[in-house]
Amino acid sequence: MHLTTYVFKENPMLYIGLMSGTSLDGVDGALVDFSDEGTRSLGDAYIPFPASLRADLMALQSAGQNEIEREALAANQLVRHYAECVAMLLSNAGIVADAIAAIGAHGQTIRHRPELGFTRQLNNPALLAELTGIDVIADLRSRDVAAGGQGAPLVPAFHQAIFNLPGHTRVLANIGGISNISVLHADGTVTGYDTGPGNALMDGWVLRHLGQPYDANGAWAATGQVIPALLADLLDEPYFDLPAPKSTGRDLFHADWLSAKLADYPAALPADVQATLTQLTAASLARAILRDGAQAETVYVCGGGAQNASLMAALAVELPGMAVESTQALGVAPSQVEALAFAWLAWRFTQRKPGNLPAVTGAQGLRVLGALYPR
Repeated sequence: MHLTTYVFKENPMLYIGLMSGTSLDGVDGALVDFSDEGTRSLGDAYIPFPASLRADLMALQSAGQNEIEREALAANQLVRHYAECVAMLLSNAGIVADAIAAIGAHGQTIRHRPELGFTRQLNNPALLAELTGIDVIADLRSRDVAAGGQGAPLVPAFHQAIFNLPGHTRVLANIGGISNISVLHADGTVTGYDTGPGNALMDGWVLRHLGQPYDANGAWAATGQVIPALLADLLDEPYFDLPAPKSTGRDLFHADWLSAKLADYPAALPADVQATLTQLTAASLARAILRDGAQAETVYVCGGGAQNASLMAALAVELPGMAVESTQALGVAPSQVEALAFAWLAWRFTQRKPGNLPAVTGAQGLRVLGALYPR
């Protein structure tokens, strides 16, 4: 038997990161140069998902008939959108595929049960490598889970790498479908975890009542009034008081969870519920920040929630004495932070360097994350 060792390109500088999150809206892509000078974005792209794919992905969040086939077909469709995003990045930058060391492709989380020892990301990295002609690094969470960790959030290590300011405490709040925080402490330590719902419940509610995929700029929520009793019931979810490390997703915060909470409020106006859900995201996020990052002067927000003016205003009210800004203030567009993070994780893999933070995920130690699908 003859064994060969796979050798990465001599100058692994250029990487692509792809991210499709729990909001199920589309895929964000980032083209990144990891040279000796640091991390430099060379371009970004966004490909929205068609309604049919969003529906398929949503249906796969819970058990159903013929799941294996439906998952495989949805993965193929998903990856074709990934490949389209890669092609757009290369075209916009005038770069050929052969110049890219690897793609970091997170996939689409459809189950996340680290307490049972698994996390499941919908993906077909072999097809992505075939369509793009580029090495693909995928399956980025399962090694951390195998080591006893949550497998999430993974972005705090990247946040530390590019946003850390020695001697100062900074909080990074990522508001996607689910919210998570990274606290970059002044002493160099990092803590972080999923805080609870981000946009997922709000998006589902506005889709149900207005037929829109999301509440643009929080405009609909701004027409409603927070229902204090409902907010208290929503915040009475045991997850919020669990100690870190912890992670969550649509496995917990889904439409049926909300329906159960709304059962005692049959007369609640839809716009008031939307306002209350917006406040839920702000309040649960702020509670975590004040518990673990109270020394920070500024909270930097990334993800789709950074574009929601009502949510950003609610978060600022919940954090008196702290400034609330998007990561644009640090020179990074809020929509691109996670895609950049998965490019960084792919780069870490090719360097055989760990991508997790055991203090964040609870893993037994540092681990190299991912699996290689060669071009």
